[in-house]
Amino acid sequence: QDKPGRFALAEGGTVFLDEIGDISGAMQIRLLRTLQERVVEPLGAVEPVPVDVRIIAATNKDLGKLVRDGAFREDLYYRINVIRLGLPGLRERREDIPLLVDHFVAKFNRLQGKEIAGVSEDVMALLMAHEYPGNVRELENIIEHAFVLCRDGLIRLRHLPPQFHGAAASDAGSDRRGLTLEEFEKVHIADAVRRHGGNRTAAANELGINPSTLFRKIRSLGIVLPDKDGRSAEGR
Repeated sequence: QDKPGRFALAEGGTVFLDEIGDISGAMQIRLLRTLQERVVEPLGAVEPVPVDVRIIAATNKDLGKLVRDGAFREDLYYRINVIRLGLPGLRERREDIPLLVDHFVAKFNRLQGKEIAGVSEDVMALLMAHEYPGNVRELENIIEHAFVLCRDGLIRLRHLPPQFHGAAASDAGSDRRGLTLEEFEKVHIADAVRRHGGNRTAAANELGINPSTLFRKIRSLGIVLPDKDGRSAEGR
């Protein structure tokens, strides 16, 4: 199909490359050429196409170490490392937590069609005190978990993952008392898919069902899961 690529679509603007430390060696070579020569080679094109874009890249890895280990190209490293901004972990900038909570509440209201006003004061206190080894993505996951369980207009302690109310993961059922069988199944499936990073075949194996059965349940139960681009994906 004759579709413009992301660099062509961003002509005159900015391309954000997330987790650049994870790209393959072949992709590193292609990206290096784009940065050096300011051209891209669309699939099936005879001639390279010039592009004019600004590149912003992000990673949670030590690119310098990857270069020393031979896992990341040194020439590409210096091409992208023109201006470097180090972002502290969420535990070091706790003043951002309420703003991020509001952002994620608005996001999941939009994706799930709910009207949750926010979190209770005791929930916010726990979120402010949490260490966040997984940084912002962990906070997003916490809010998403709460959205699955929340059936009223405010996220409360009982809606949070078990570690927030002193329960072991094996006692997670106590957090789900009062759910209907369908609601419990919905939470159980959503948690399994997230544990496997969105890999629904692996999640189906964990649940002991066929992938086709899992896909059918995701659709019939209306389970909303983010796709690789962060958009909502229901039963895809």
